[in-house]
Parts: sequence; C-alpha cells; structure tokens
Amino acid sequence: MQGLELARKYYEEYGAPLLHEQFPEWEGLIAAGLCGSGSECFGYDDEVSQDHDFEAGFCLFLPGEDVIDRQTAFRLERAYAKLPKEYLGFKKSLLSPAGGNRHGVLRMSEFFLSKTGDAEARLSLYDWFRIPENSLLEATNGEIWRDDAGIFSMRRDALREMPEDVRLKKLAGELATMAQAGQYNYLRCLDHGEEGAAQLAAITFVQAAIHVVFLLNRTLMPYYKWQFRAMRDLPKLPGLAPALYRIISSGNTAAEMMDKYAAIENIASTVIRELQAQGITEAVCGDLSKHANSVNDHVADPALRNEDIFFGV
Repeated sequence: MQGLELARKYYEEYGAPLLHEQFPEWEGLIAAGLCGSGSECFGYDDEVSQDHDFEAGFCLFLPGEDVIDRQTAFRLERAYAKLPKEYLGFKKSLLSPAGGNRHGVLRMSEFFLSKTGDAEARLSLYDWFRIPENSLLEATNGEIWRDDAGIFSMRRDALREMPEDVRLKKLAGELATMAQAGQYNYLRCLDHGEEGAAQLAAITFVQAAIHVVFLLNRTLMPYYKWQFRAMRDLPKLPGLAPALYRIISSGNTAAEMMDKYAAIENIASTVIRELQAQGITEAVCGDLSKHANSVNDHVADPALRNEDIFFGV
C-alpha cells in the first residue's frame, strides 16, 4: 500500500471522526490531507521507501491564531497524539514538541513559510527564481481531502501557476546551457582529451534538458532523484527520458561519443519542434543558442528580459 492511500484510510477511520466528534465548531476551518516532504506525497513511494519516515499519519492544517487559538491547537495536538499508534501494520511516529513534524497539527502559515519563505505564499516575480522548484512542489503535492474554507487550497493552486515570464526566462537559460554544454563543449572536451570534462558537459546538458521538459509542460520540477520518474508521466516529451538516461550512463569511446552526440542533436531537434509548436521561438535553425535568445525575446517584463540569459538557471 502506498503512503497516500494509507494516510487517507487512517484519516477517514480516525481523523474525520476526531474532528467531527471532538472539534465540530472547528472542522470546517481545518484543511486535512497529506502533502510536503517525502516520496509518498508524490505517489512515488514503493517497498524500499518504507525503510524510513514511512508511517500512518496525516496533516491537519490550521488557520491563524486569530481564528483557532493556541489552546484549541494544543487540544488538537493532544487528540491527534492519542490516535492509534499502529495502523495496518505501520506505526505512527512520536511528534516533536519543538515542531518540524511532517504529520499532525500544523499551522498553514508555518507550512507555507517553510516552503516558500512567505506565510501566505505570496511570491514576487523574482521570488520564482529564488525559491527552488522542488520546494514549491512540496507545497502543492499530495492530496487534500477536506478544505471547506478553501484558503489552503487557494494558496496551493497559486503556487502551481508559474508566471509566463518566469517560465520563458528559465527556458531561455536552460536552452542556452543545453547548447553550450551539449552541442558545443561535449565534443570539444573530448578533442582536448578531457574525458571527465566531457562527461560533465553531457551531464550538464541532461540536467538542463530535463528542466526544459518540465518547463515545456508548464509544471514544477521535483528533487533530482524523482526527475526521471516524474518525466515519464508528463504529457509532452516523456519519450526523451530513455535517451537522456543513455547519455549519462554511457561511456565515451569513439563509437559511444558519436552515438551520444547524435542523441544530443536528436533531443535538441525534438525540443525545438515543441518550442515552435508553443509559438515561443522564431529561430529556424538547429542551434539551441539561437532559440534561447528568441525565447528570451518573448519575455514581456523589460527588466527581466534584459537580465543575463543564464539568470533563470
């Protein structure tokens, strides 16, 4: 059983009755669900994931103290702590009184502050470049089973909608990185006899290409260990995942390097076709650096457009 299903069952059997029976005047103001850190919040957990930080538990997100005061929050914490310590063979961990818990009673403001740096998840244009996308994704993943007031869900939804200028600026930088590392420097490093540098160039190309795929899908990119897993579920360009994997897992013999460079150019061509389909490049060549500049020209905000091409990387 995966973590989200385990959490939902535990909530439905024990959490929902707890709120309804012991805190009926507050249940409509509390958001209940599971989101945040951990593979289970993305639906990526498996049997291996159960060796640490895997338990029966859920989150109760409270509004500010002006709505639900500290005393009520404390009573909720006590009630949550008294729920069964084991469920369907999985134990519930002890909660730290010092905070930092992934489950249990949490303030909405503290949750969003930890993920975005702002208690109400209000981001400026430049905040979107400062905050890692995987952190924003942790604020928007998982499932929320009840949120009558809608405040928590509204803030989560806003974080999913990356401003178009931000997307374009990030795309421009990553396309320029793909051009520099893959189309230009990979073979040059090998010509210099620097195989290690060539492999780093290939890896840099792949890292940039993965981010480009997520940006072309208009979705946030997860932490590195889940990027290939998440790519396979994307509607646009999921088929690039095997080719990108081969580039970073193969060697640099004469035969391998030509195969690898061919893969780099094929990936570049596929990305260019998608850029053209989305109408965000006017370049008509196979040079990704030209497309990077063209994408950057589409950034509407003049100050952001005039930032260095690698500003969003």
